[in-house]
Amino acid sequence: MLVLLAAAPYMVGRGMQQSLVTLFSLIVLGTTWNLLAGYGGMVSIGQQAYIGIGAYGLVYLAQTAGIDPFIVVPVAVLIAGVLALPISFLAFRLVGGYFAIGTWVIAEVLRLITVQIPALGGGSGISLTVLNELSPGRRIAYVYWMSLIGVIVVVGVTYWIMRSRLGLGFTAIRDDATAAASLGVRVTSSKRFVYVVASMGAALAGCMIAANTLRVQPESIYSVNWSAYMIFIVVIGGIGSIEGPILGAVVFFALQQWLSDLGSWYLVILGVVAIFIALFFPRGLWGLISGNGRIRLFPVGYTLANPLEQRSLGPNGRQSQREG
Repeated sequence: MLVLLAAAPYMVGRGMQQSLVTLFSLIVLGTTWNLLAGYGGMVSIGQQAYIGIGAYGLVYLAQTAGIDPFIVVPVAVLIAGVLALPISFLAFRLVGGYFAIGTWVIAEVLRLITVQIPALGGGSGISLTVLNELSPGRRIAYVYWMSLIGVIVVVGVTYWIMRSRLGLGFTAIRDDATAAASLGVRVTSSKRFVYVVASMGAALAGCMIAANTLRVQPESIYSVNWSAYMIFIVVIGGIGSIEGPILGAVVFFALQQWLSDLGSWYLVILGVVAIFIALFFPRGLWGLISGNGRIRLFPVGYTLANPLEQRSLGPNGRQSQREG
């Protein structure tokens, strides 16, 4: 599949490539929000703050510093991570619903600050004109490949984290932070780590969006609709799994393409679908397809076996059933 995706610029038109970049950004947003909420237990509705930081960081550095936009992408992602660290000390003073609303307020504050900076275009935004030096076909192909690499990195990093001891700690924190702390899990530092990583992922998605549209406006890039999209993707796909947000992003993207001409009814239909999935399939579409986790493309975590079913080596060197 990756080989086919990598060869897409040679097989499909520019419009399809731009649509796939949009899909890739949704996968990144869903995966990182799931890492934050599904594994870390922190429900944020303010991740659009870092989408804006990534998008504006890319455009500003590429336009003013004259650095190649594709080299600027990791720089903008790193800047978002650096800013997320002190912001986490403020946000972590809140818990539960207060944390969720607090992250939204932080995003709105960043939007207001951005509007007051003339170098960022104020309220009208700023364009990424430096990419116009490339031919349209080459520009879109480069943005496409950059976004594909971004998706692979984000999913790979998420898989690596959740396969580690740190990922096991996230699961414990999500289930019961107090119990996790009593078992030696560093709750606060683990949460701060996953918050910074998820924020960097959101900034990467912001870079994809800016490079794809060639323009950034504060009202759109800092919109709370991005958080609504993330939540929808994770809920319908399956929270607490790596495969779920990928499937959810594909479903959401398809619904977006089919229903966008319906105006406000488009949002109504998305809401009905989300409520239906949450009520009847709480583990999402991936939970339904995988038989509640029996099939895993990205196996993470540990499974406790029944002691009566454990197997041990017998006297002859062969495995024999251990009796209780």
